[in-house]
Amino acid sequence: MLKLGYKASAEQFAPKPLLDFSVLAEQVGFDSVFISDHFQPWKHTDGHAPSALAWLGALGASTSRIVMGTSVLTPTFRYHPSVVAQVFGTLGSMFPGRVILGVGTGEGLNEVPSTGMKWPEMKERFARLREALTLIRRLWSEDHLTFEGEYYKTENATIYDKPGAPLPIYVAGAGPQVAKYAGRMADGFICTSGKKWELYTETLLPNVEEGLKLASKPKPDYDRMIEMKVSFDTDRTRAMEDTRHWAALALTPEEKMSVEDPREMERLSAALPVERAASRWIVSTDPDEHIEKIRPYIEMGFRHLVFHAPGPDQARFLKLYGEQVLPKLRQRFD
Repeated sequence: MLKLGYKASAEQFAPKPLLDFSVLAEQVGFDSVFISDHFQPWKHTDGHAPSALAWLGALGASTSRIVMGTSVLTPTFRYHPSVVAQVFGTLGSMFPGRVILGVGTGEGLNEVPSTGMKWPEMKERFARLREALTLIRRLWSEDHLTFEGEYYKTENATIYDKPGAPLPIYVAGAGPQVAKYAGRMADGFICTSGKKWELYTETLLPNVEEGLKLASKPKPDYDRMIEMKVSFDTDRTRAMEDTRHWAALALTPEEKMSVEDPREMERLSAALPVERAASRWIVSTDPDEHIEKIRPYIEMGFRHLVFHAPGPDQARFLKLYGEQVLPKLRQRFD
């Protein structure tokens, strides 16, 4: 079954408007809402970085149907894994069947300013993520846990408000090693659209499948989730210009991975022409054309599409998408 979600852009909007947009997303027919978890946004001017953990509680209390989660949270630096286990245990017990923990290895922009740490290489970040998820799962299922890991320790720890069952954990990845781990150890995989086709067809999805083969038990409900970067409007000029708000996405990993200051990220992004800013987005004014550009991702195997719109008028996007795009997607691909 096709699942259609809304990406709540915490970097772009203050907490209350973001909550209002997400409540509207449920009303117009979206199935899920995923919020990014940042300590600092992509840009300094008009940027935002609300606490995703606090915000998810408000979202759950303000809605009744949508599935919600993080896309993505880093449970290894700003947060000790036991704190993540406690927070999501609380969310899972309050909103059963509606909470997903989406995680990743992190970026220096979020973790360095809040901790003063030296940003480690990918090998250590990935090792920390694996250990953190092991600890989180054990805290959800065991009491009085004394854990002795390479990076994390607990002593006689108990999460008293556990979810009724271990929550689904989705792992985000952009390379083969993490994709394989996501298939083997997680309940879902997260990536983003707008990159070279070969990355999906030759690297990410094949490694997810390899990981699934190595899993200890079959996963018939495994979720392949992708954040779809879409700029849809009846005015093409407006749809193009809206992508400037997220020009940072068009920067290469080499250009942005070591950037730790939103002001510098903003400077780099502002220098890009609108054509490059729009290069990561599906830009269209026609629903059928729009769906045709989404179709290849569905045919590759992604069945959970979380739509990220770049413009400031999110209510306009949600209503247009709910009326013109979501019904056609479901009719064609369900």
